[in-house]
Amino acid sequence: MTQLDARPQAGDTVRGASQGGVRSKGLGDNSVGLMGGAVIGVSTVAPVYCLTATLGPTVSEVGLQMPAIFLAGFLPMLLVAFAYRELNRAVPDCGTSFTWSVKAFGPRVGWMCGWGLLVATIVVLSNLAGVATSYFYLLLGELTGSESVAALDGNKAAHIATTLAFIAIATAISYRGITATKWVQYALVGLQLTVLVIFAFMAITKADQVAGSLDFSWSWMNPFGVESFAAFTAGLSLSIFIYWGWDACLSVNEESTGSARTPGRAAMLAMVVIVSSYLMIAIASQMYAGIGEEGTGLGNPDTADNVFAVLAEPVMGSGLGVLLFLAVVASAAASLQTTFIPVARTALAMSTYQAMPASFAKVHPRFKTPGRATVIAGVATGAFYAVMSLVSENVLIDTIYALGLMICFYYAITAFACVWFFRRELGRSVRDLAVKGIFPGLGGLMLTAVFGQTLYDIWDPAYGSGSSVFGIGSVFVIGVGLLLLGVVIMLVMQRRSPAFFRGEVLTQETPALVVAD
Repeated sequence: MTQLDARPQAGDTVRGASQGGVRSKGLGDNSVGLMGGAVIGVSTVAPVYCLTATLGPTVSEVGLQMPAIFLAGFLPMLLVAFAYRELNRAVPDCGTSFTWSVKAFGPRVGWMCGWGLLVATIVVLSNLAGVATSYFYLLLGELTGSESVAALDGNKAAHIATTLAFIAIATAISYRGITATKWVQYALVGLQLTVLVIFAFMAITKADQVAGSLDFSWSWMNPFGVESFAAFTAGLSLSIFIYWGWDACLSVNEESTGSARTPGRAAMLAMVVIVSSYLMIAIASQMYAGIGEEGTGLGNPDTADNVFAVLAEPVMGSGLGVLLFLAVVASAAASLQTTFIPVARTALAMSTYQAMPASFAKVHPRFKTPGRATVIAGVATGAFYAVMSLVSENVLIDTIYALGLMICFYYAITAFACVWFFRRELGRSVRDLAVKGIFPGLGGLMLTAVFGQTLYDIWDPAYGSGSSVFGIGSVFVIGVGLLLLGVVIMLVMQRRSPAFFRGEVLTQETPALVVAD
C-alpha cells in the first residue's frame, strides 16, 4: 500500500478528534508559518492575473468608479475574513467552509458549501492555466521577436495542449507538498508585486503624455457614482472574484505553526497587500489609459480580457514591458500551484468525514499531501478547460462572471455559519458580538445581495460575453448549472454515505475545544 488512508474505520480511535467529530488527517505538521501563509494567500489570489483579466470588464460595468468598486469588493471580503478567523480558532480543520457549515447548519448545507468551493476552484484553475498559456506565448514572441511564435496562442490546438501541460506540471508540483517550492513562491510573489509597483509608477508619470489619459479625481473613490444598481452589483461581483483565494491560508491550518491563530493572521496580512496593490493599479491604469473604447482605453471590448497585453509596451517600453508579461506568467503559474491547496484539502476533509468517496482521503506517506485529491483536481481542471474552450470562444470572460456567483454562494454560507455557530457567545462581550456576529453577518448579507442580483442579471444573454444557450445567458448556464450539478452529486453521495447525511460522522455540537497557540 503506497498511501495512507486517512479515513478512520469503524472502532478506530481518532487521534486529535474533538467532541464534534473533527479528525486528524495525516497532513504534515508545522510546515507553514505566518509569512508562508500570507504568501500562499497572495499567490492564490494571483494579483497580476486578476488585474489583467478584470480591469477591462470592471470598467465596462462601472466606468471611472473602478477604484471605488475594488474597495467595495474588499469590504465584504474583510467582514467574511473575521468569520474565517474566528471559526478557525474554534475548529482548525482543513475542510474550512465545508466543516464549519456542517457544524453550524448540518450535512446538506455543509456539503453544498464545500461543493461551491470545489467547483469555484476548478474554474479558477482552468482560467489561470489559460492565462499562463497566453502570456507564455506573448513572452516567447517578445523574446524571439517572432510574431508567428506569439500567434501560436491563437491556434486552438496548441493553446489547449499547452494549457493542459501547465495544469499537469502544477498538479505534479502540488502533489509533492507545500514546502517543496516555498522559496520559489516567495520569489514569484515578490516579482509580481515589484513589477506592479514599477508599472504603476511609470503609468502615472507618463499619464499626461498620452491621448485619452485622465487626471486623478477623488470622485473615482465614490461607489455611489455608479449609474445603476445592476451595474454596481456586476462590478462588485467581478471585484469579489479578484479577492478570491485569500482563504487558502486557512486551508493549511492543520499544517501551520499555531494552527488556531497563524492562518487567520496570515489571511489578514495577505488581504492588506492585495487591496493596496489593486487600488494602486486601478488608479494608475485609469490615469494612463482612460476608459475609452478604442486603442489602449480600458473600455475597449477587444482587449477587455487581457489589458496588460496592450498596456505593457506603451507604459513600460519594449524592454521592461517583457517584465509585465513575465509577471503575468509568474502570477498564473504560482497561483496555479497554490490554488490546488484549498480544493485538494477540502476534498480530503469531505472524504475523511464520508461526504465523498474514500479514495479522496488518501494522504501520501512521504509528502504528507492529499495526493489522490490533487491528481483528480488536476484532471477535472484540464477536462473543464478543454471542453469549455471547444464549446465557447468567450469562456474566459463568462467563467469569470460565473465565478462571482459561486464565490458569493459559499462565502455567504460560511459567514452565516460563524454567526450561528457562536450564537451562544455573542452576549459575552462587545468583541464577541462584533467579530463573531455583526461583522460576519453583514458580510454574509452583502454577499447574498450580490448573489441574488447577479442571479437575476445573468439570465440576460447580453451579460458577460453576450453568448447564450437556448436564449439563456451562458454565464447563467455555467454558474447555475455547476451549482445544480452539486445537488445531483450530493443526492448520489447521500445514498452511498448515509451516515454523514444523518449527522453521525461530523456532528453539529459546538466542540468543547480550547486550542492553544
